[in-house]
Amino acid sequence: MKIKALLSTLLCITTISAMAQLPVEVKGLFKKKRISAVKLFKVKYGKSVEIANVTPNENNQFGFLFYPEYEGIYVIGTGNENSPNDNYKFYFKGGEQLSVSLLDSSYVLTGKLNSKENVVLTQWHDLTFPLEQKAINFMKVQSTFVDYFPEQEEIVAKSKTFLNGKTTGNAKFDKQVRDIMALDLASYATNFLNTPRSAHPSVEEYSNFYSSLKAVDFAKTTDKVYNYPWGYRTLSGIIIVNMRQDGKAYKRGVEGVDIFASYLPNDTLKGDLALENAAGYKTIADYQTLMAKYNKYVITKVQKERSDNIMNPLLTYKPGTDAYEFSYADNTGKVYSMKDFKGKVVLVDTWATWCSPCKAEIPFLKKLEEEMKGTDVQIISLSTDAEKDKEKWLKMIKDENLGGLQLFAGGPANEFSKYYKINTIPRFLVFDKQGKIVTVDSPRPSQPELKALLQKTLAN
Repeated sequence: MKIKALLSTLLCITTISAMAQLPVEVKGLFKKKRISAVKLFKVKYGKSVEIANVTPNENNQFGFLFYPEYEGIYVIGTGNENSPNDNYKFYFKGGEQLSVSLLDSSYVLTGKLNSKENVVLTQWHDLTFPLEQKAINFMKVQSTFVDYFPEQEEIVAKSKTFLNGKTTGNAKFDKQVRDIMALDLASYATNFLNTPRSAHPSVEEYSNFYSSLKAVDFAKTTDKVYNYPWGYRTLSGIIIVNMRQDGKAYKRGVEGVDIFASYLPNDTLKGDLALENAAGYKTIADYQTLMAKYNKYVITKVQKERSDNIMNPLLTYKPGTDAYEFSYADNTGKVYSMKDFKGKVVLVDTWATWCSPCKAEIPFLKKLEEEMKGTDVQIISLSTDAEKDKEKWLKMIKDENLGGLQLFAGGPANEFSKYYKINTIPRFLVFDKQGKIVTVDSPRPSQPELKALLQKTLAN
């Protein structure tokens, strides 16, 4: 839970779980020509996320008082979540007092209580400021590769000795700042090439730094990308540059995702890439095509939740739309998919051994199976029992002499149930011979309307 309260010029943000630690206090002076809200961002999975904002008072003062969720980089500025424009990085773990003035195109630290970590970050920012201006604030500062490349090479050379004598005593920061520096340089270098200019270099004209810029060096684990405010954006920029260096053209759809993914050694980042692309899809068919190949990389809980959030608005369940392409094993271990039943009308019964209404339908389901014998109707009983109850499922199949095809989906949160939003069982679904939806909520076997529906679907 986030609580915001305006106290004079300080914006207080607290989380209940963080109350035991020391707060961060930010006191600022707004020296930009145009007054706008000052925003505080946290870093989440390689993106900046706004957590608070405040408008400077009549004396151009602003501030934040908050308990940091983690030790690491936060961002303060007047820009938006998607871009580093007019946004600046600071390091907080709790207990810091940051005094800062925001200028039209930069910032300066004021006072004497700023932490060693933020002093180092500011010194780094001052060193790389010319690159930031030309690469990030390119609408304000006109530049071409003719003047940018020499300056970039000079600053890259200085970066190699920048940290000499700058140990802060914070081992975590002293390690992370190297990643921040590398990502900053990569961000500037790639943003420069990937934004509008009056003249663009050929690959052969790239300066030496680009030959050392490889996506694989940033993507072996998620750490570097996830801890940087524009990590995903920067990694994508590096891949685009690497593609040009390798003579590969940008492509849309699954083929384009395949090319991008070939530069990523980390499976979780491949999943992020797929989801980033899927977020722009307009049809469930496009989503299914992509995720048939990339769902295995959707590993983390957050990724799975995001996948559901992308997929659910695309689901219409209209008759004639493609069925979900499931893949589950039967009681002998043989795996079946929806495509295996092309040419048959399919009735899917989602059930569980603990479900009394499900078990009450079994005699009617057996009768229906007998009546449909010799026709192109395939009855599938899809168990949503938890993995720990798999033996109960196997025993019930044997004891009750259950017919049809018995498949084990593995728990109520299985992909089939999530796809069709099955929250109560039993639930019966019917699909035609082409693997298209007839209905995702059909009558039950105990109702004569189901048999009539199957016969009608067979005749079509």
